[in-house]
Amino acid sequence: MAEAKRSEDVTTVDVFTAKGLLSSGHLYLDVRTNEEFNTSHIENAFNVPYMLKTPEGKVKNPEFLTQISSILEKQDHLVVGCNSGGRSLKACVDLLNEGFEHVTNMEGGYSSWVDSGLADDKDKPSDELKVACKFRP
Repeated sequence: MAEAKRSEDVTTVDVFTAKGLLSSGHLYLDVRTNEEFNTSHIENAFNVPYMLKTPEGKVKNPEFLTQISSILEKQDHLVVGCNSGGRSLKACVDLLNEGFEHVTNMEGGYSSWVDSGLADDKDKPSDELKVACKFRP
């Protein structure tokens, strides 16, 4: 049996490299909460929350891998992002251990994407996006 993957085994790229991967056919998996995702997100992103808000605080989504497997294939090339890079790194480890082969973590998450001027949200000026994506519950 293969040795379990750890965070050191995850390939992490900056937002500009991630944008290049997305433009060459990689899929974007946003693992933020539905609330964060609905505020603003990268175009054509899939959203499967890694953590869920509960009355007791945030807990890991027990259905995360099941939900991923229902919409994505293990051979898909994925860029995984969250708000700042923490949840997406954990999600990448779980995905690698589940047998997904082409998983890349986006360093800095959506906050970095917006800060780098990559957000293309026609409805909201970038200052509003920065406030929205940096919101911490």
